[in-house]
Amino acid sequence: MKIAFIIYDGMTTLDFIGAYDPITRLKTMGFINNLEYDVCSNKSRIISAEGLEVTADNTLNNLSTYDFIVVPGGVGVKNIVKNEEFIQWIKTAQYKSTITSVCGGSIILGLAGLIKDKKATTHPMRMEYLKKFTSYATDKRIIEDGNIITARGVTSSIDLGLFLCEKIAGKETREKIQKQMDYPNYNYD
Repeated sequence: MKIAFIIYDGMTTLDFIGAYDPITRLKTMGFINNLEYDVCSNKSRIISAEGLEVTADNTLNNLSTYDFIVVPGGVGVKNIVKNEEFIQWIKTAQYKSTITSVCGGSIILGLAGLIKDKKATTHPMRMEYLKKFTSYATDKRIIEDGNIITARGVTSSIDLGLFLCEKIAGKETREKIQKQMDYPNYNYD
């Protein structure tokens, strides 16, 4: 199983790391030993909205080789809107993968045409903008519609990570990871 974590300049760090932490525990806690995960971007290093420098494992690689893709949100989405190369790269995921997003990451999925006619969510302050890409915008915390899973605002990234842990390895595994993280308020509704 392979998972891609997408990064870009101006992403919100918690959108990325909130999902990254529980998902990578599937391997580090010994639940799925053959789990592979990469941090992927359109360039080798990015600076998050908070000023954190993050290094990519792969740049502009074919995303269709991954089973799951996680796209964070952040103020950098406003620059992605103008970056056709980035949008075309995200589109390489569309046929084989489960594509997920946190917060404004759903806008990136919308720009790539991946949420048309799909239920999706985003941060409440971006909900009107999301409606440009789907008529099924909703304010639920996590929405799954076919191969697309979207999560609301920044704190929902942790819930998305745990949701994916359960989807990949079952409820019991998710509960063990959640307990290890000391995260009592898991909520995907």
